[in-house]
Amino acid sequence: MENQNPLQNGDLEGAVGNGGRSGDGSALIFLGTGCSSAVPNAMCLIQPSDPPCQVCSQSLSIPPDRNPNYRCNTSLLIDYCSSDGIRNYIIIDVGKTFREQVLRWFTFHKIPRVDSIVLTHEHADAILGLDDIRAIQPHSPTNDIDPTAIFLTRHSMDSIATKFPYLVQKKLREGQEVRRVAQLDWKIIEEHYDKPFVASGLKFFPLPVMHGEDYLCLGYLFGEKCKVAYISDVSRFPSNTEYVISKNGAGRLDLLILDCLYKKGSFNVHLCLPQTLGAIKRICPKRALLIGMTHEFDHHKDNEFLMEWSEREGIHVQLARDGLRVPIDL
Repeated sequence: MENQNPLQNGDLEGAVGNGGRSGDGSALIFLGTGCSSAVPNAMCLIQPSDPPCQVCSQSLSIPPDRNPNYRCNTSLLIDYCSSDGIRNYIIIDVGKTFREQVLRWFTFHKIPRVDSIVLTHEHADAILGLDDIRAIQPHSPTNDIDPTAIFLTRHSMDSIATKFPYLVQKKLREGQEVRRVAQLDWKIIEEHYDKPFVASGLKFFPLPVMHGEDYLCLGYLFGEKCKVAYISDVSRFPSNTEYVISKNGAGRLDLLILDCLYKKGSFNVHLCLPQTLGAIKRICPKRALLIGMTHEFDHHKDNEFLMEWSEREGIHVQLARDGLRVPIDL
């Protein structure tokens, strides 16, 4: 990927495949690249250490749109331009920071709407922005609008029905007032996760991964011209899933977008940098972008380390950043 100045704006850092640079083709826009608690870490600001955390303290002096160390919850927007020229906007995960991401990056990249939503799982950093979907839907006091398709597992559906019953409710009870809420068309992904589904014209293949040994989460494989795997929450790859996305398995990825929580050690429910780089070496994509980082990562310093690693291993790896736009042929 090209070395563009990441402090200037959210423009591209290198196209994938023959992805155009004019904005006319498809693109991936990283709405968020941080962990569940996001970056800066609140404790670093309200109870600062001595010396203060260098990454988090930047948020007090550098505006978020010029600060690659300012990270919202992980979320990817796919700006998909099909072969017939029709453009659709598909978002993966709608977390706690969704409204902030809309105000910052939808406006910057001129995203007019969301056509479909795809969820990886039902944790707070993936779903707590669902109520705010109404803010980007046409206004109707009576909810008389076309609903937005949302693809999710049965487990996620059951959890969301408990957390957001008013988003799932189909009919009003007798005497219940109409209140404006997000209108969603819930589409359950088949249980065995072995069949693809189509969201707004783009085919997705579910990639089951372990997010802790007691929890199954989904990543997704998409793209026909360029193959992309998005895996935001993973501690271990089942062998079948790793085979599907590996160079020595079903075929080499053009881009792997992968979880990376901490710089050192290991963690029970996420990959950390040593395990992330180990997985990248096994899977061997053409390129990889890392997401889900805590405040341990400094965008510039750690990308310098990753550039050296990339040159040594022959696989281009970098930290992604909020607002990053990557043109791509899908």
